[in-house]
Amino acid sequence: MFATAGQPLLHTIDWAVVLLYGLGVVGLGLYVSRKRLRPEDFFLASRNSTWPIIGLALLASNISSTTLIGLAGAAYGVGISVYNYEWMAGVVLAFFCVFLLPFILKSQVYTMPEYLERRYDWRARMYFASLTLFLNIAVDAAGTLYGGALLFRLIFPHTPLWEVVAVLAGTAGVYTVSGGLRAVIYTESVQALVLLSGAAVIAVSAFAKAGGWEHVMHVVAPERLSLIRPIGDPNVPWPGLILGVPILGFYFWCTNQFMVQRVMSAKNANHGRWGALFAGLLKLPVLFLMVLPGTCAILLFPHLPKPDLVYPSLIFTLLPRGLLGLVIAGFLAAIMSAVASTFNSASTLVTMDFVTRLAPDLSGSALVLTGRIATLCFMALAIVWAPQIDHFQSLWQYLQATLAYAVPPVVALFLVGMFWPGANGTGAIATLAIGTSCGVVLFLSNVVFHWTDIHFLYVAPILLAISCAVLVGVSMASAGGEPVSKLVWTPAFFRTESRELRREPLWRNYRAQAVALLTLTGVIVYIFR
Repeated sequence: MFATAGQPLLHTIDWAVVLLYGLGVVGLGLYVSRKRLRPEDFFLASRNSTWPIIGLALLASNISSTTLIGLAGAAYGVGISVYNYEWMAGVVLAFFCVFLLPFILKSQVYTMPEYLERRYDWRARMYFASLTLFLNIAVDAAGTLYGGALLFRLIFPHTPLWEVVAVLAGTAGVYTVSGGLRAVIYTESVQALVLLSGAAVIAVSAFAKAGGWEHVMHVVAPERLSLIRPIGDPNVPWPGLILGVPILGFYFWCTNQFMVQRVMSAKNANHGRWGALFAGLLKLPVLFLMVLPGTCAILLFPHLPKPDLVYPSLIFTLLPRGLLGLVIAGFLAAIMSAVASTFNSASTLVTMDFVTRLAPDLSGSALVLTGRIATLCFMALAIVWAPQIDHFQSLWQYLQATLAYAVPPVVALFLVGMFWPGANGTGAIATLAIGTSCGVVLFLSNVVFHWTDIHFLYVAPILLAISCAVLVGVSMASAGGEPVSKLVWTPAFFRTESRELRREPLWRNYRAQAVALLTLTGVIVYIFR
């Protein structure tokens, strides 16, 4: 099927750029891995990361090949409403900085499931760790590898999909196994810059070839250029934007080990907050760099057989020699950074949430070795599963729909537990059991047997409402013992923090930064409403 897009070949200069980039990134990863690593170094980069590194690493982890291909393909197929998932990141991250991030850093945990155990009990930790492992491999890593394979299959059209996936996974796995998060987070910072540069080249070339900004805005149907869609829209109806997208965003940015691990590595709460808000700011240009080029493709390639081919077609059709190599390097950056992130996240979960529980006396070097072995195992699992995504209608559909049925019960534990000290372990396990069962029933009814037709952005708030009701009801019925207050946000905490922030200049005040980010986000949404 990929041969339909032709068999473009890279020139020698393009191969040189790609090869030099790949060797440079792997070399950088191995260089920062040269020291003997303690568990805190391997899993949390010594808890010494600064805000620019955190922000760039969050962007690089998020903007994977699945995002590049999925955003452009969705814009081509249904319009720019897919950008709603991107600008919502800034809103969610601002919420995260105010209400959850300081408690995560104060708790000094290695993983988000460990944090959930501090708030509830060990059963919640085991469930969330298992769910996160599944989503890291089946959704994050496998989706990224599949998206990367789509592009590289255009270069090597006769190579089996699994072989392309294996090469991509192995390239990222080399320095992840060696250096853990320390290697991953430094290479991600470089890759984010290369990624943004490559995307900018594609965007400028796409608009130039399509006739310029004014022409594209005039010719493309208005509904394809609108973020706020009517209630009957099959893709992002406005009630789903308000109720569903924030739930998926909260899971991804605020609870997913894959992303929050970068914030956990911050040297202090300020750097964690500044880094998270910086990532939210970096998400705003995605509309112009990665979404609207897919809109240009409506004019450039009106008869593509599959939306997922849009971004690869833009790359190989528009770019001259040399620049093509740079953009391929940017695409490779997106793959390597996201895959390395998921592998490191998964190995951290296995080591710190399962192995340390079974063998609490393991030495630091043994824990690092365990993390490396887990990375290799998850690399193999992702290679096996990634080719199966080819059976779904589109990569973006696979990613978003999977999360909508799986994550609302966990989101309920974090949201309710963040503000209500009465939520307890008995309520948590009941929420996970009932919420997950309802998710499975809705998935079977909606996706497998087609008995119902509920949009996945409505599925998420339905499951969240059920989960919250169960958590509150069962917790109240089983109330006993001291309520948890150390990890619960209170107005008193807010007032204390306000007094501390008065001593900071305005430009260092994360609340002022959050307001500025939300204002800029609102302006963009208003313009493209």
